[in-house]
Amino acid sequence: MGSEPPSSPQVVEDGGEEDEEELSGGEEADLRSSSGRGSLLTRRGITLRVLLKDGLVEPGDGVLAIHYLGKNFVGDLLNDGKIRWVETGQIFNSPSAWATHCKRLVNPAKKSGCGWASVRYRGQKLVQYKTTWLHKYQPSADMSLVSEEDDDEDEEEGKTAVQTDEKIKNTKPGLHDVMVSRRTDRERVPVRYCTLGTRDAARDAHTLVELSAFSAINRFQPFNVAVSSNVLLLMDFHCHLTTSEVVGYLGGRWDTNTQLLTVLRAFPCRTRLADRDSASAVEEEICQNLFMRGLSLVGWYHSHPRGPALPSLQDIDSQMDHQLRLQGSNNGFQPCLGIICGPYYHGNQGVASTITPFWVVPPPEQRPNDYGIPVAVEVTYVQDNFLTSDVLNEMMLLVDYYRAAPDLVQFNQYWCPDTTMMDKIKGSLSCHAPKDQAYSQILEHVYSQLCNMH
Repeated sequence: MGSEPPSSPQVVEDGGEEDEEELSGGEEADLRSSSGRGSLLTRRGITLRVLLKDGLVEPGDGVLAIHYLGKNFVGDLLNDGKIRWVETGQIFNSPSAWATHCKRLVNPAKKSGCGWASVRYRGQKLVQYKTTWLHKYQPSADMSLVSEEDDDEDEEEGKTAVQTDEKIKNTKPGLHDVMVSRRTDRERVPVRYCTLGTRDAARDAHTLVELSAFSAINRFQPFNVAVSSNVLLLMDFHCHLTTSEVVGYLGGRWDTNTQLLTVLRAFPCRTRLADRDSASAVEEEICQNLFMRGLSLVGWYHSHPRGPALPSLQDIDSQMDHQLRLQGSNNGFQPCLGIICGPYYHGNQGVASTITPFWVVPPPEQRPNDYGIPVAVEVTYVQDNFLTSDVLNEMMLLVDYYRAAPDLVQFNQYWCPDTTMMDKIKGSLSCHAPKDQAYSQILEHVYSQLCNMH
């Protein structure tokens, strides 16, 4: 899906009773600088264009959504603050115009759309971004000017919000904070490695970096990699279950004669990234499982749930640390493979997750303070004969672990207008299918458990 609207799109202006007023550039500046409750401080004064200009939201494909009476609508946020409905390509001038149009398709008696309370940007109601804007630019404002839109919200959507809030209340405060921060993350735009320069403590550690090719840095890939399809299946399944970032380890063998790294097993970490207390116990269990199977630790994986499957600066440093640890004190070379899985990024092609194997080349000796260079690793994917009971058991353990999680993906909801989250995970996992076609019947039991988790 491109960032430009289709030719001659239909522009819908009717937003019912709540359509926002379009402001000129000067009026937007006045709105930003005014204090107290001046004439410009109204619900209609703060538009998507204002939020875009001040960096509270960013344009993107599929970042807007409406859930109404069992129906789901997905929209693109354009650079000029207008909304493009993905299904038809129609352009709407405001959230209210789009919400009213969509809701009238479902309920013709609907008079207005309550746009800012009904439309969600990356999972969070737009009205919350409006409140954030007011806190920042007009801290003395009466918040009732934006919160009143919530009162008109539809019963079904309100019910969902209450259920989510109750789940959050039953979790630890630390976990709640992590979950909220993930939900409100804005899309990170990758940068090229050559633009980074020397390490800078002020630079955001979550900055994504495009991968280089070994040939681009005048290197050959120093090892070959073969990855089992069961590894990809279990890893992809794990990453699909939650809207929070997950992590796991990779077990396999390193053949010094053939310089072949074979990845044979994924070991998901059934713990939270912020839960340091249980992390050591989980890692110890994985070490024992590796030993029992005669495998070595050969890498790690983690997810970027809604973002591109590219390493951040923090990921680059973590990968470099893993490579040094596996190399050991004898200076013998053993590669460590990093894999990033992006299950719910709307820039993916179709329903399949983007899976990115990478490695980090140390910076040149004459530039020791530079970041490591993230490079793409060429991998051979080996199709397993069948789905092992080992993998199936691990999948069920993951289902049990995330069953009551507040950030569990709702598989009965829609990924896009004609595809549910359940369709999404089934389609993605089918890309890693073993040769034995009976695997699909075996997985139906797992899928039924996912459906019963809501």
